[in-house]
Amino acid sequence: MARCFALIYYDIRVREAVDAILRRFPAARRDESLWPPVKRAYIGLLYGHKRPECAETFFNSVACRVLDRTCYRNEYIFWRPAVSSEFVDADEPTYRCFYPGKLGFRRTLNAIVESFGLAVPFEDLPRDLRLVVKALRTDIPGHNTQQPNFQVQVLSSLFFRNTGAYIVGRVINGPEDHPFAVSLRHVPGGGALRVDALLLTRAQVGRLFSLSRAYLTVDMEVPSAYVRFLRQLIPTHTTAELYTAVGLQKQGKTLFYRDLFEHLKHSSDAFVIAPGVRGLVMIVFTLPSFPYVFKLIRDVPRPPKQTTRDAVRHKYLFVKHHDRVGRMADTLAYSDVALPLERFTPELLAELETGCGSLVERDGDRVILKHLYIERRMTPLDVFLATADEASARTVLGEYGCAIRELASADVFPGDLLCKNFGVTRVGRVVFYDYDEVSALTDVNFRHLPHPQTDAEELAAEPWFHVGPDDAFLEEWPHFLFRTARDRKLFCERHAELFDAGWWCARQEEIRAGLIADLYPYPDDLRFGVRFGSSRRSRDPDR
Repeated sequence: MARCFALIYYDIRVREAVDAILRRFPAARRDESLWPPVKRAYIGLLYGHKRPECAETFFNSVACRVLDRTCYRNEYIFWRPAVSSEFVDADEPTYRCFYPGKLGFRRTLNAIVESFGLAVPFEDLPRDLRLVVKALRTDIPGHNTQQPNFQVQVLSSLFFRNTGAYIVGRVINGPEDHPFAVSLRHVPGGGALRVDALLLTRAQVGRLFSLSRAYLTVDMEVPSAYVRFLRQLIPTHTTAELYTAVGLQKQGKTLFYRDLFEHLKHSSDAFVIAPGVRGLVMIVFTLPSFPYVFKLIRDVPRPPKQTTRDAVRHKYLFVKHHDRVGRMADTLAYSDVALPLERFTPELLAELETGCGSLVERDGDRVILKHLYIERRMTPLDVFLATADEASARTVLGEYGCAIRELASADVFPGDLLCKNFGVTRVGRVVFYDYDEVSALTDVNFRHLPHPQTDAEELAAEPWFHVGPDDAFLEEWPHFLFRTARDRKLFCERHAELFDAGWWCARQEEIRAGLIADLYPYPDDLRFGVRFGSSRRSRDPDR
C-alpha cells in the first residue's frame, strides 16, 4: 500500500504544480519564451540540494504537461542534467565501516545490527549471529580478518519490502569484495525478529533488487549515494534500474530515456517487430542491440480479443500498483516519444500505422509515439520451449507453474495463461508480461466443467451451459496451453493441481481470510531454517 501511495503521491504533486502554474501564469502554455529563464532560476535552487537529480525530474514532469512536445529540448527542460549528483554531501554517512580484525566477526555483526536501533527485539540474536558467521565461513573461504583493509561496509538505512527488512553492504577482503544482504523477518506472532537468510553473491543480491518485484522502501537522505553504492555491488543493474528498484521510479524513467537516446546516437541497427507470436492487443517491437521491448496498444484488438485501450491501460496500472512478487515485469509508460524515422523498418512502420495509427504520427524525420510501454526483453516461453531439450523444458516448465502459483498467492490471476504471454529471463526465471487480461484472483469464478447429460450436449460445437464473463474452467487448460504432449506431461509432473478449480478456490479463501503469503526473493535453501535446520530448531520451538 505504501508503494502504491508513493507512486500516486508523485502524480498528485505534479498535477497540483501544473494547476498552480496555469492558474497564476496562463501564458505559460503558449509563451515558450518564459521557460528558459525559469529553468535558469530553478538551477540556482539546486546547488546544495540533497536530491538535485530528482528535483530536475520533477521540473520535467511539470513542464512536459504544460508545454507542447516541440519544446522537449534542453533549453526548456532538463534533457541533460544541469547539476552533478556525484558528490552530494549527506549530513549523515551513507554507509558505515566495521572492522572484524578488531572485534571479531560475531561482535562486528552484533554492532552492525545494533547500529540500526531496532525497536523490536530479536528472538535469539546470538544464535542468529552464529549462523551468519557459519554461512560466511562456508561461502567466503580463506578470508583473513587481520588484513589491514579487511572491513564490512553497510548502508545506513534498512531496505523494506513486504514483511522483510534487509541490511545491505559488502565485505572487503584484500583485493576482493563480496556483496551481501541480511534478511530480517518477524517470527510467527510478530513479537520478535530473526535473521532469516544471508545472501552472498551478486546474483542473489541482484535478485533482491529485481524490477519484477514491487519497489523497495528505504530512507535515503542522498539517493545518488545509495545508488552509487548499490551499483558497485550489482553492476549488472543499470543506474536507471536501481533508482526504480529503490522506489524512485520517475527518476528511473528519466535516466532510462537518456540511456535510450545515448544508445541510439552510438548504434545503427533498426527497430523491428519483436520475435514470437504477434499480439492480438499490443504491437511489440524491439531494437536488437538494446535489451528492451516497446509496446503500443492496438486501436482495435484482433479477434477473438474484446477490450478497449482504456481497459488495457487500467490493467497496466493495476500491475504497477500491485506487489509483483518477482513474477511480473516492470513496465515504464511514456507519452509523446520521438524516435528517428530512419531507424524503423518499412514492415514495422506499416504495422504500427495500420494497427495503432491513432498513436503514431510522422513529424518530419521523426516518428511520434503518443503512448507506449517499455519492458526488459525476455525470451517468450513458447519460443524457448520450441528448441529446448527435455531437461531444460522440465526446468522452465517447473518455473512456469511456480510463477502461476506465486501470482495466485498475491491475488493475481493472469487471465491468459498461454506460454507466449510469459518470458524467460537471462537467469532462467519465468515472468508474466502481457497484462491485457490480468485481474484480481478474487474476482474470478473458478468452475468445474459440467458433464454433458445428452448426446446433443456432448457433440455441441459451442458451450451448452451458461458461461459468465468471469468464469474460468481449469480442465480445458492442458489442451491449449502446450504445443506438445511432452511439455504437457512435464508440466503436470509438478503442477497438475493447477488444473483443479478446487486449488484456486482454496487460494481465494486464504486471501479473503486475510492470509498474506510471504514470498521470499531468494530460494528456500538459503533460509537458515532450511540450511541449518538442526542449529535453529534446537532453540526454536516455532519450527
